[in-house]
Amino acid sequence: MKTIHILFILALSCLTFAVAKGDSQTEATHNALRAMRDGLMDAVNKGDIDRELTFLTTNVVVTWHDATVSRGRDGVRDYYNRMMNGPDKVVTNFHAEIKVDELTILYGDSTGIAFGSSIEHFQLTNGKSFDLKGRWTATMVKQDGHWLIASLHASTDIFDNVILDMMKRFAIRVTCIAFITGIILGYLLGRIRRKNKPQTPA
Repeated sequence: MKTIHILFILALSCLTFAVAKGDSQTEATHNALRAMRDGLMDAVNKGDIDRELTFLTTNVVVTWHDATVSRGRDGVRDYYNRMMNGPDKVVTNFHAEIKVDELTILYGDSTGIAFGSSIEHFQLTNGKSFDLKGRWTATMVKQDGHWLIASLHASTDIFDNVILDMMKRFAIRVTCIAFITGIILGYLLGRIRRKNKPQTPA
């Protein structure tokens, strides 16, 4: 009986050690993912595209807010340059803050899925600026001991967002201008017609 108790205690001790070791490894994984996230966002907010790409797999797939899909690091660089550089650039400055909804969902030791929200500040070439609230989902994989983003999808509420509000305000201004212009033209045409109307002899 005493032998059974000893074996039970040894088994329980081994189980406790295994759980503690597993928890320690999981925590180390989440810390590595946090470091990757912080490094990526630092590069993004500094506009350092070369450093940004080091946090992505070579065949990464990114779907942006405008539904453009970039494949591979070269595809991400091309999109960045088209939006931020060159004669036809749209954005002059960009800054983002992201929040993670919960800990990364881990699948084994080398794959994880994270999701959360973002607030992205855009300064456009036309002088306008706005903050865009969005959602994102990312898949990360561990390659050669480093966590990298394998896919990223960004989205925005199509029924409630700042761009839609800007379009609504623009439509209202256009409607008001058209209405006022119509009144002025109607008044002027009325005066011209009255002026050119032949006089009836007395």
